[in-house]
Amino acid sequence: MECHIQIFLDNTWVDCAAITVQTLGKNPAIGSAVFEYDLDYAFDAKSQPVSLAYPVDAVRHVLDEWPAFLYDLIPQGNGRKYLLSQLKIADGPSADFPLICAGAFNPIGRIRVREATEYFFQHIDRHDPQGMDQGFTLEDILEKSETFIERMLVHGMLAAGTTGVQGAAPKYLLTKDIRGLWHADGAVPDESAAEHFIVKLPRGKAEADRKLLRNEAAYMRVAKALGIRTYGTVAHHDDMLFVPRFDRIVQFGKVSRLHQESAASIAGVVGFDARPTQFDLLSALRHVVANKTAETIEFLKRDVLNIAMRNTDNHARNTAVQIVEGAIQLTPLFDFAPMYMDPEGISRAARWYHPETGRELTQWADVIQCLNFESDESIAIVKALRDFGAALLELNAHMEAAGVDRDVIEYLQMPIAVQTRQLMELEV
Repeated sequence: MECHIQIFLDNTWVDCAAITVQTLGKNPAIGSAVFEYDLDYAFDAKSQPVSLAYPVDAVRHVLDEWPAFLYDLIPQGNGRKYLLSQLKIADGPSADFPLICAGAFNPIGRIRVREATEYFFQHIDRHDPQGMDQGFTLEDILEKSETFIERMLVHGMLAAGTTGVQGAAPKYLLTKDIRGLWHADGAVPDESAAEHFIVKLPRGKAEADRKLLRNEAAYMRVAKALGIRTYGTVAHHDDMLFVPRFDRIVQFGKVSRLHQESAASIAGVVGFDARPTQFDLLSALRHVVANKTAETIEFLKRDVLNIAMRNTDNHARNTAVQIVEGAIQLTPLFDFAPMYMDPEGISRAARWYHPETGRELTQWADVIQCLNFESDESIAIVKALRDFGAALLELNAHMEAAGVDRDVIEYLQMPIAVQTRQLMELEV
């Protein structure tokens, strides 16, 4: 089985690489794969990598497993369910490659799969395209009007949840045009686009699902107030969360698509079941980011907040890097919410397991000691974390101002106190 990767460069999509996979049994991850850049692309001075793990070269990479970045492109959640029904195939690892070839037509970032784009246009051709460029209002979205649902189904295959972004919650990828009207992402040309959004819906129909989504908007305001890297303003309207996309930049009538890649891909994690440690992820990230110290501090602060505010959904694809003006850095924070209240019960996935003993470390002093950085860097990191501990003294006030629910604030008092104390007791 083969698929072809395209990348968005100089305002156009370009064929750049091919991947051939051979599956063994029911788990394709144990099958071999061949990854190679197109030769013309490899020798083009303007070429850019599809993954930071695979710099552009003319080498034929014969691999024992799939390239890890492929798993950033596989539809999950409602988008996966929708495509499985369209393809009439059973779920499981053996469905991953067909899902890539049908669903990776508009993923987050700047790469896509050519076969998925062809499948998408075949889907469009089966429907009447009349009125697809007219757009719809915010009221149409909030009311889930018949016009909105129909156009999302026809143009974006999004009525049951987008295929282009991962995660369990139903989502839409929407573009707001220069007239202020909304479209399924890809239904409006780049020169007419003004803003791009991920619109999240509650994961289920329970009150806890709606409460969780409402508080996610407040959590993002808290993170911004504490100096965590964020982007734009996350807005909550009628059980919908409007999240500005930071993988796209609109300037002068053009849309730039930024390289975005998960920490799981950077760390070479194949499949969805593996659980790398926080040490594994941080080590992999430090190998690619431009400013190791600054990004390490950002990574650690985010984990402090995850623990303090009980965002238990910290799997390796909820952390990512992007390339901004040639520099590699952590993306703005995303999927930051009080996931402890999720009805399905989500446990913390990535933990600080000691690299040698395998024992979980729960004290930041022990984590810092195991990181074993050079003295100057360790001092800078400890000072930054101590300052962050002092900032956490104002966390209750920030939560109040951001609109976090009162019962959530009360529930968080103990983990906040523990994290604050640990950070402020760190010794240089």
